Order: sequence, then C-alpha cells, then structure tokens
Amino acid sequence: MSTAPAPEPRDPKPALVFDDPLDQQSSDDTDRGWGERSDRDSAADLKRFLDEKPPHHL
Repeated sequence: MSTAPAPEPRDPKPALVFDDPLDQQSSDDTDRGWGERSDRDSAADLKRFLDEKPPHHL
C-alpha cells in the first residue's frame, strides 16, 4: 500500500479589494510628468518660452 505525498503549501491567492477606485489618486491626478521644471531658473524659463513661442505671437 502506498501513501499519497503530503500536499505542498500553496501561495495564498491575492485578496479581492472592493474599495471605490475613484477614492484613490491616480498618476494622472498629479502634476508629475507634465513638464514641471522645479530646478530651473527664471532665465532658462524665459529662454524656453521664447524658443517655443508660436510664430504668430512675435
């Protein structure tokens, strides 16, 4: 008579989360990645503004 091997412990399944997804802040809700330049000086900002100004604003 043979005995069945003991079952190996399984990883627990991820729990289902029933929170409201609109209560959580997404990465799109922040200013991060939208062109902010916190480490620049005002002269660099002026140069960038003048370089990127459309031709009809001259």
